[in-house]
Amino acid sequence: MRLRPRSTAEQQVLNFALAIDPQPPGINPILDTDGNATVRCWWPEMTLTTLQVTATSEVLTLCTNPFNFLLESGATHFPLDYPSSLQAMLHPYVYQDRDTIATQLAQKIALDVDGNVLEFLTTLNQQIHQNCKYQIRETGQPFPPWMTWAQKQGTCRDFVMLFIAACRGMGLAARFVSGYEAGDPDHEQALHAWAEVYLPGAGWRGYDPTMGLVVCDRHVALVASAWPQHTTPIVGGLNGRASQPTLTYTVNVHSISI
Repeated sequence: MRLRPRSTAEQQVLNFALAIDPQPPGINPILDTDGNATVRCWWPEMTLTTLQVTATSEVLTLCTNPFNFLLESGATHFPLDYPSSLQAMLHPYVYQDRDTIATQLAQKIALDVDGNVLEFLTTLNQQIHQNCKYQIRETGQPFPPWMTWAQKQGTCRDFVMLFIAACRGMGLAARFVSGYEAGDPDHEQALHAWAEVYLPGAGWRGYDPTMGLVVCDRHVALVASAWPQHTTPIVGGLNGRASQPTLTYTVNVHSISI
């Protein structure tokens, strides 16, 4: 279970509670390889007919100015070359299977903005937001980036993987983030996804191509990884014969001014 918001300089967890019914005989909080707070549970020799998990969080978001940074001199324009001390650590976020269509999109944008890295990220974010229609698909892995751009439609996770593939096509380290966004309280709320890009001098910076926004204090991050399947809030398996389980969930996000 990956349901505890992360604590960083940009957001602080004030309170967190995880209620699981039936209570697991085995439970083990761990820190995974991406630094995410994860809870592993198991029910040996127990027949489960239902499983209810309720995560309640109170988070203080602090990033009111997402541009409050100064890039290192070698990170302002393409080609961006990460220092050798970072290359090994960032390898999973850069060197994965490249998507030709996403790379072509990225190269065109980079030419249009004269290689300016920040303008590239803003333009890419806006182009996906303006050209792609949002659709609801509650389950399943993200579509390939080339398919999302060809169809000009998808879910937030599809848009994120297109954004990430375009960044990686230009040699930028990028990762997948799962969390919440304080949207319109009058509309149905759901889990959300966005991307983070590693910029020397700025660290990991968030971009939300679904909303066309730079991530700031309206987003609450749960987990991040180079691979989207490692950010799924709840995963698990059943031993023995069992019918296909049905998963339902609700999300409630309330903004409180202080």
